[in-house]
Amino acid sequence: MRVHVVSDVHGRADALARAGDGADALVCLGDLILFVDYDDHAQGIFADLFGPERAAEFIGLRTAKRFDEARAMSARLWSTLDGDPREHIERNVRAQYETLFAAMPTPAYLTYGNVDLPRLWADYLRPGHRVLDGEVAEIGGLRFGFVGGGLKTPYRTPYEIGEEEYAAKVEALGEVDVLCCHIPPAVPELLYDVVARRFERGSEATLQAIMRTQPRYALFGHVHNPLRERTRIGRTECVNVGHFRGRGVPFVLEW
Repeated sequence: MRVHVVSDVHGRADALARAGDGADALVCLGDLILFVDYDDHAQGIFADLFGPERAAEFIGLRTAKRFDEARAMSARLWSTLDGDPREHIERNVRAQYETLFAAMPTPAYLTYGNVDLPRLWADYLRPGHRVLDGEVAEIGGLRFGFVGGGLKTPYRTPYEIGEEEYAAKVEALGEVDVLCCHIPPAVPELLYDVVARRFERGSEATLQAIMRTQPRYALFGHVHNPLRERTRIGRTECVNVGHFRGRGVPFVLEW
């Protein structure tokens, strides 16, 4: 059995269309859309609406953790557009989702990332796409458990939830062979991004579940340039499957 795993697609429809080649199934751990691109400021919804210079300024403020200034700047820019800013965002998100789900191979098992808008996914899913969040699917005789979204942060991305709600989704899985989450377990070396020079937020509930149930694998993304891509907790191999937008190739799981 061969399964390909991707995370943090962020608009890479071209590579996504090839991500299932040679695999029995694709697993996608979310973050499909691209709102801002920290590497190429000309890419993403923010740059499409306001230009790369404004995107670079916005990214700079967020990177410096000047969140109030970033929000004030963003509010000023949104006020220059006609209509409700949410309508502009949703229109652009829908355009990306239409392209991405059309490129998504089948069969595919998907969960949400922290920058995704879950309420829109049903409009673009095709036969062979299955979305799971706090749920288990059997793939090739193994139990795969899925937990989508992220925990609340100052960045206020669209699908961030509280610790109790997140922990309840982890608990609902029970024992699984492969634990699939968008964010990593709360292990410092898995959370530190060496390019952004900051710690992302990981899940203590996921870490405790790994220590308690010892799945074969814990797979995740979210941290684009991690200090460590993998570590072992007991018998569990914890693996950051990679920043798919940057790499364009999936992580391969075979058994």
